[in-house]
Amino acid sequence: MLMFLNKGGVILWIILFLAFVATVIVVERLIFFRKIRTDEEKMLIRLKSALVKGHFDEALSICEANPSPIANLMRIGIEHREYPEERIKDTVVGAANMEIPHLERYLSALGTIANIATLLGLLGTVTGNIRSFGVLGTVGAVGDPTLLARGIAEALITTAAGLIVSIPTIIFYNYLVNRVNHTIIRLENRVTELVLILVKSSGG
Repeated sequence: MLMFLNKGGVILWIILFLAFVATVIVVERLIFFRKIRTDEEKMLIRLKSALVKGHFDEALSICEANPSPIANLMRIGIEHREYPEERIKDTVVGAANMEIPHLERYLSALGTIANIATLLGLLGTVTGNIRSFGVLGTVGAVGDPTLLARGIAEALITTAAGLIVSIPTIIFYNYLVNRVNHTIIRLENRVTELVLILVKSSGG
């Protein structure tokens, strides 16, 4: 295995490092979205019940005990419950815009890795071919096929590694971007529903 990595040269090690970083990002984001979705369903049931009864202190406690995008938005809505409905909506929408960067965290890095991995693979191809042609141009070096094979191996290995890292990274990047978009839409629907409950409960 180590011999295989050494054949790929420094570029292969860089690609493998990017693969590790991409894996960490994907796992972290998948856990994050799963956690906020699970916590959200349980929290909303309790939150709706507290708001319908007009127990705003209890609702605030629920939001503080369950940190998530929807909880943060509803906490702000509850704190501004004395304002007119439009003012509440504007305040919550402003807070929602602040939550988007948290949902999109690390996604730009993931997209960059997907692109860089492919380019590094191509760079490895170029440097490997340069090494191969350099061997051919060296007097007497053609008699040693291992020198020529080393450059070709670097070219092929880095190209394959770059594609192997880039393809699944692009797939997960697109999946996570769609997940963010669906989450934003769901937040908008949830907030609209809960703001209406909040306005009715506060006598607005």
